[in-house]
Amino acid sequence: MAWRIGTTLAAALFCLSGVQGATAEPLKLRYGQAYSAARSIFSLPVSIADREGFFAREGLKVEFLQPIPGGADHQITALHNDSVDVTHVATPFLIRAALNGSDAVAIVAEFNNPIYSVIAKPEISDIAGLKGKVMALADEYGTITLSTRKLMALHGVQRGEFGARVIEGTSGRWACLRRGDCDAVVLGQPQDLIAVEQGFRLLGSSTEAVPELLYTVTAVRRSWAEANKEATVRYVRALAASFRFIRNGANRDRVAQAIMQSTNTSEKIAQQTLALFFEPERGVLPKQGEIDLNGLAQVIAMLGEAGALKPPLPKPEQFVDLQYLRAGGLQ
Repeated sequence: MAWRIGTTLAAALFCLSGVQGATAEPLKLRYGQAYSAARSIFSLPVSIADREGFFAREGLKVEFLQPIPGGADHQITALHNDSVDVTHVATPFLIRAALNGSDAVAIVAEFNNPIYSVIAKPEISDIAGLKGKVMALADEYGTITLSTRKLMALHGVQRGEFGARVIEGTSGRWACLRRGDCDAVVLGQPQDLIAVEQGFRLLGSSTEAVPELLYTVTAVRRSWAEANKEATVRYVRALAASFRFIRNGANRDRVAQAIMQSTNTSEKIAQQTLALFFEPERGVLPKQGEIDLNGLAQVIAMLGEAGALKPPLPKPEQFVDLQYLRAGGLQ
């Protein structure tokens, strides 16, 4: 009898706390993202979390901001100048910042294994045909460029055998190809699929040349997260719900609608993007935001091979704080 009374009381308190949580003022959170990421497939996890009400369900009011300057390499800076609370960032930029003294860490994964495509003018038939041509890459020590250079070498095209232009953001590189200023570019989704639809040629994909890695994460400053533990745990739970929603085939059309809205593309291209990710499963997205330390170790190894990091190489645990995923029962 005492046990029944105790469990009934606990259930009542749980319900009461749920009502209080639902009616309480939502916690505000400022999320930073680069201009290019906001308009690409890489905004999908947070756009679904917002669109489907997962942030609201966790009692969060998330404001999406694009800090100025808004390149991917400035996202950690935005954390330090208090422009944002949490930020989307590619892991090489996080690693670089942390090794230079930042207390920024990854709290949840956003994308694991991006599929970046080498897209060229129609008259170029293969990667070997890029010798002597001009190709647009991303940051020299980012995973996009490092994996693309590996792909090029796999096909016999070495560093120095083609002209490399650094253009941050898929949209900027896509514009370079359309203008004819670049002979080939590296594109993510949906721009690579749009390019093929418009007659440009797909020469290869980054995933042909690199093993699994951890591409982008949500990062915070350790000091901010410690002072805002509740908001941080709520954020990772909302993102976990977003990944589960995206992965549920019954939601395919709604996910496609979100892609169409954020990337301004057609339903056909949005559906092709999802098919690319999941038919078959290519491990592009985490299951529920879990951080793959082996994937992060692969990024560190790639940076070491490129000379961006000197031995001894740091351990991946240095750049993450898993306590918030664990508190949410996610890792």
